[in-house]
Amino acid sequence: MIKKLDLIAKTSEYDVKNANKRFLPQVNFSGQGTYQSQVVDYGAILEGVSLPGGITPPVLSKDQYKIQGEVSQLLYDGGSTKNQKDLINANKELQQQSIETNLYAINSRVNNIYFSVLLMDAQLKQNELNKANLQTQIQKTEAALQNGVAFRSNLDELKAEILNIEMAGTEYQSNRTAYLKMLSVFIGKDLPDATALVVPVNDFSPGIINRPELKSFDLQNSIYDVQRKELKSGYLPTVNAFFQGAYGRPTLNVIENKFGPWYVTGVRFNWSLGSLYSLSNKKKTLLLNQQSVEFDKETFLLNTKLDLTQQDENVKKYTELIRQDIEAITLRASVTKAAEAQLNNGVITTHEYIQKVNAENLAKQTKILHEIQLLQAKYNQKFITGN
Repeated sequence: MIKKLDLIAKTSEYDVKNANKRFLPQVNFSGQGTYQSQVVDYGAILEGVSLPGGITPPVLSKDQYKIQGEVSQLLYDGGSTKNQKDLINANKELQQQSIETNLYAINSRVNNIYFSVLLMDAQLKQNELNKANLQTQIQKTEAALQNGVAFRSNLDELKAEILNIEMAGTEYQSNRTAYLKMLSVFIGKDLPDATALVVPVNDFSPGIINRPELKSFDLQNSIYDVQRKELKSGYLPTVNAFFQGAYGRPTLNVIENKFGPWYVTGVRFNWSLGSLYSLSNKKKTLLLNQQSVEFDKETFLLNTKLDLTQQDENVKKYTELIRQDIEAITLRASVTKAAEAQLNNGVITTHEYIQKVNAENLAKQTKILHEIQLLQAKYNQKFITGN
């Protein structure tokens, strides 16, 4: 799509150059040979008139020939060429803006991939913390087993849970690698697994809507404005200077019935008022088209505001969920700490202890998910408003 921007610019440049060539001299050649049934009989016209010097009236040939060349120079075209160039430039800007709009839509996909990588990073980090906590408990259980106050099954169950954590970590890492590869395709830059993505700042506040689609609507209206000016050019006169040179028989001096050259030069004026018949309806059509664009713009703004309202609610929702997550984590951490002491004293089984640990880990994972979702909702607000 970016490559197409350059193609549109070059195409418009050629179109403008072609429009300018209307003011270059225009050269035309023509020729004809004719035979006519009658010619002017000067003898009959001058019958009874005595001509001095014994001159006899000329007799024109019925076969006549002419080869002609004409050079014309446009002097005034009622602004038609200027309007044509303005229309070319307006269409160029609209096409380029359409591509910019399509490119902007890619931001949403990039955002989704980026935040997916951040989510995998956070889950991998939490996974390692959970694994470290269980490793500590394994060391305690191994010591208790050596002292004969613990069962081998207790140790095996803890190691099995460690294996579950490692499997989850493998899945998180695989997803992260896949997301990085997708991001690499979008930005055209290789991103190895060691690439660290920065967590964006959480300080965005929605502003005015500044989407590229709005500029497209304005550019479309500008095209109709140019077309309205072009209607005026349709009923204005055109003026050309011209020079005609020819060779044939007869020449401009029809008295002499022989071959010879001649030329004619001057200014040609042309004024056609036929376009006035449909001028009023064409103006009304352009006005209706502009109104249609305005309705499309209003619809777009309405849908954008609806999307923004949804994201506003998401921000409020995730903010409240994070507050609740913090309370849940505090309570789960207290339960896990008590369960650890109970396990060490043989009050509860290893399976029951793992359930408490998993419940705390789930609460932490949920908080991580909500934090990323909150951040993404804020950046969705940025995308929706075009800021």
